[in-house]
Amino acid sequence: MGNQIYWDSSYEIVLCLMETYPDVDIEIVGVEQLFQWIVALPEFADDPELANDGILNDILREWYEEVDPS
Repeated sequence: MGNQIYWDSSYEIVLCLMETYPDVDIEIVGVEQLFQWIVALPEFADDPELANDGILNDILREWYEEVDPS
């Protein structure tokens, strides 16, 4: 990837998460775990304090849809 990502780049965040955690069962990922994983991504450059449950749930939903598009 290489480019910096921010909270409003949910699709790019999802792609990085899929690359970093390819075998994770996203059905069991909670928002706190998701938050920790996102802020630990090397590409992540935003302020962690800007996160909220709405942003994290949107990212989680987008990740789920990307993995299981049916």
